[in-house]
Amino acid sequence: MKATGIVRQIDEVGRIVLPVELRSTLGIDKKDSVEIFTEGDTIVLRKYQPTCVFCGKTENIKEFKKKLLCVDCIRELTEQFNTENAEADSSFAAEGTGNNG
Repeated sequence: MKATGIVRQIDEVGRIVLPVELRSTLGIDKKDSVEIFTEGDTIVLRKYQPTCVFCGKTENIKEFKKKLLCVDCIRELTEQFNTENAEADSSFAAEGTGNNG
């Protein structure tokens, strides 16, 4: 971890101000979200990046039913769903060709 030499006081409601130079360097803009982690007795702040619930990628993220998925996983799920449905349809069709009567 890199020391910055910056010291800030926590206000009455527990807030701290991140200096504009630090926010600028880290690409944190007004209204951006940050994640809060702990490592032992250390608090770590990191700019929040939404990630795919399946693979963890941060690029091309879409929300579906309040879950975040990347387009690659959406494509893979779609292909798997289509394959399983095609197999089920062909199985069902094969059962329907028998002579019951």
